[in-house]
Amino acid sequence: MEIRVNVPEELATRAQARGVPLEAYVEELLAQQAAAVASGTRRLQTPEQIRVWLDSLAQFSDKIPPLPETISREWIYQDHD
Repeated sequence: MEIRVNVPEELATRAQARGVPLEAYVEELLAQQAAAVASGTRRLQTPEQIRVWLDSLAQFSDKIPPLPETISREWIYQDHD
């Protein structure tokens, strides 16, 4: 497959700094992104992205019931018949 795009100067500069051809550098970036999407992970790069991610984790934390002082077998299975 062959894809033609206008490459920003920054990408060309990064590829040159690494000493690799531009095509190889772009292929590496695409492979990293594909792997991150496939594994369900992605790298958070800015404080704003990290804050949004943390807020999404805490979104329903007010609905989590408090834990008892001691966790018993009965408490674990209280909702099972």
